[in-house]
Amino acid sequence: MFKAMIETLKANPRTLVFTEGHDPRILEAAARLKADGFLTPILVGNVDEVKAKAAAGGFDIEGLQILDPMTYEGMDEMVAKMVELRKGKMSPEDCRKALSKGNYFGTMLVKMGYADSLLGGATYSTADTVRPALQLVKTRKGVNLVSSCFIMVRGEEKLAMGDCAINLSYEDSVDKEGNVTVSAAQKLAEVAIETANTAKIFGIDPKVAMLSFSTNGSGKGGTVKLSHDATVIAKEMAPDLLIDGEMQFDAAVAPEVGQLKFPGSPVAGYANTFIFPTIEAGNIGYKIAQRLGGFDAYGPILQGLAAPINDLSRGCNADEVYTMAIITAAMA
Repeated sequence: MFKAMIETLKANPRTLVFTEGHDPRILEAAARLKADGFLTPILVGNVDEVKAKAAAGGFDIEGLQILDPMTYEGMDEMVAKMVELRKGKMSPEDCRKALSKGNYFGTMLVKMGYADSLLGGATYSTADTVRPALQLVKTRKGVNLVSSCFIMVRGEEKLAMGDCAINLSYEDSVDKEGNVTVSAAQKLAEVAIETANTAKIFGIDPKVAMLSFSTNGSGKGGTVKLSHDATVIAKEMAPDLLIDGEMQFDAAVAPEVGQLKFPGSPVAGYANTFIFPTIEAGNIGYKIAQRLGGFDAYGPILQGLAAPINDLSRGCNADEVYTMAIITAAMA
């Protein structure tokens, strides 16, 4: 999986911003990426501190660009651009204060085209990584929300699971008059399509199951209608995508169950991309697969943004930083 991504990056060189350049895990991964030569890291932080931490850890970052928000020559231009993007919601002073922090500074480097992608979260919370991305980079045209997925790997087997980290639940969006502008089902349908697109990056030919505690109308209540309606909408939005639902997990993965409960479905029993109706189900589901099923979990991978920006777990190690850097840059 990673060999294919690395070959892509060798053919199409990319830059990636690390928002926490002083962190030893980041420095170890950056040194390894520098040595491998297929991806160019940019480190955000105080130059002296970053170099001292690298020397203390024995990490060779010689030649890598280190950008300090406090001394950055293009800060005035960056502040002006951020004021424009925030459209009166933040003053120049507010923007300058925000840009003194690595998460906002790094995100603006991506927004202004100085870098292709960003990876943060080694010390920042998920919210502190996602918020600047939503405010500055924003979603792609036609996309209504940011979501996430995990790629689960066990030997040669690869699965995709979404959304397990971002959207707590799905509610209708309404305007001032109370009219529904984006329905909850449309949002979940978008998550399904975005997760399928992410799966393709990892070499998965997506067969998407919209999960619930009901299969093909066998149950009522809860999120059954949400998953069912989202399936209908997703089929309209992406007619070439193999997607079906609503269905229970056993119907999604076991052919003898899936074809009994959902006869004729091209997905039931053969799914490899799973869409959960709530974050509780998604987060619990991927962790069960990780801890009891022996799958390695890569993510959360953010979806729907106009540029590749991803979030690390604060408990990550250098190997996880390295692999997430490859994933993030390959999405550019």
